[in-house]
Formats: sequence, C-alpha cells, structure tokens
Amino acid sequence: MYLFVHEDREHLLEPGERFESDLGILEVPDEVSPGDVVETHLGNAFTVRRLRGPDLFTHLDRTGAPMMPRDVGLVVGKTGVAAGDRVLDAGTGTGILSAYMGRMGADVVSYEIDPDFAEVARNNMEIAGVADRVEIRTGDVTDALDELSGFDVVTLDTEDAPAVVERTPTLLSRGGSLAVYSPFVENTREVVAAAREVGLDDIETLDTIQREMDFDDRGSRPSTGGVGHTGYLTFARRP
Repeated sequence: MYLFVHEDREHLLEPGERFESDLGILEVPDEVSPGDVVETHLGNAFTVRRLRGPDLFTHLDRTGAPMMPRDVGLVVGKTGVAAGDRVLDAGTGTGILSAYMGRMGADVVSYEIDPDFAEVARNNMEIAGVADRVEIRTGDVTDALDELSGFDVVTLDTEDAPAVVERTPTLLSRGGSLAVYSPFVENTREVVAAAREVGLDDIETLDTIQREMDFDDRGSRPSTGGVGHTGYLTFARRP
C-alpha cells in the first residue's frame, strides 16, 4: 500500500484500486512508485508516498488509544531493539508498537486477550508490511509464560504487567531489556517493585510529557492544546 497525498488530505490505497471522492475518481495504476503523481478525472493531483512509521499512527485501524509516537521512540531508544532481536509484546491493541519493531527488523510475538482486537491487529500488520515478522496471538500472556523464554526485549502494556515482570529472569536473555507502559502511577509502582524483587538492573521510570510549540506574529510559546502527559514508562535490564 501507498499513501496518496493531495494538500492536507491523505488516503491509503493499493495499486489497481479505484478511489472516489469530491476531488474526482482516482484510478491507481497497477505499477506505481513513491514520487509518482497521479491525477483524478477532474485533474486533482495526488503524490505517491511510501508508508512510513509515523503514518501508522494515522492510518492503522484503531481498537483503542494507541501508543503515541513519542512513547514508541522512548521504547526503541531505551531498549535498543534492533534487527534480528526476538521480542515478546503483550497488550497488542492497535499494534503500533509491534509494527514499529517489526519494521525495524525484529521478530515479534504479541499477545492480545481480545479476539476482535487481535484480528484487527493482524490486519494492521498486513498494512504495515510486517505480517511475516509480527505474530499476533490471541490470549492472555500470563497463561503462556511457562512456554516462553530467551527474548531480547519484553514490552508490556497490560494491567497484569507486574505478574509478567516477575518472570523476566526466564523471559529475558542475559542483558535483555524490559519496557512497561502504564497509564496509572499505582500500576507503575507495582511494576517497579516486581522488577526490584527479581533483581533487574537499571530500573528507571519516566513520566512521558511533551509540549508542542506555537509560533505566530504575537510571539512563541508552548501550545495550550493537545495532550502533554500520556503515561509512565518503566525500563529495566536483566543482569
């Protein structure tokens, strides 16, 4: 799939697809490449772009509040997830984080307890082009912990994250990294306590806050709109 962009409008389309809008009928050629310009029958031009990581946040089907790009960036930066890594993810949701890691070349096994959410996530992995690297499993990860081991990275976005953290000495390889996203500080405290209890190193929790800047003729200041705080991210490593 490619993005077809006209001014401030974007549409995710496949080669050979027919798309109709108030801008006219767009017949997408079977052979199309990034940078091509395709016009509707009314002469409105769309520029073809390759789907990039930030585009996933806008164009993947949502089953809830997806992890924000700034949180994904912290997870990638703090865990060092890279091509060839084996990643265990739990709390798939929309699948934004799994898709990012799969596009980086990691092999991801992700657990989603809701069957409908899991099916949407599988379709999203197809859209993101990582269905061969990201396996979405339907079920509760805590039911499968005895079968899982030797991962380079574990990422969690679930209420029962503390119970999974307790098993990280088995789940993670030596030197492997853990990242836990929590919307509430109470759950975060439990995660930190569990990480300490099992002897993980480099335990660190960040309150993810970001402010966009506004620039106009009157002056410059942080934006008064938007969401500043998204959640808490806890990181640790197996010694």
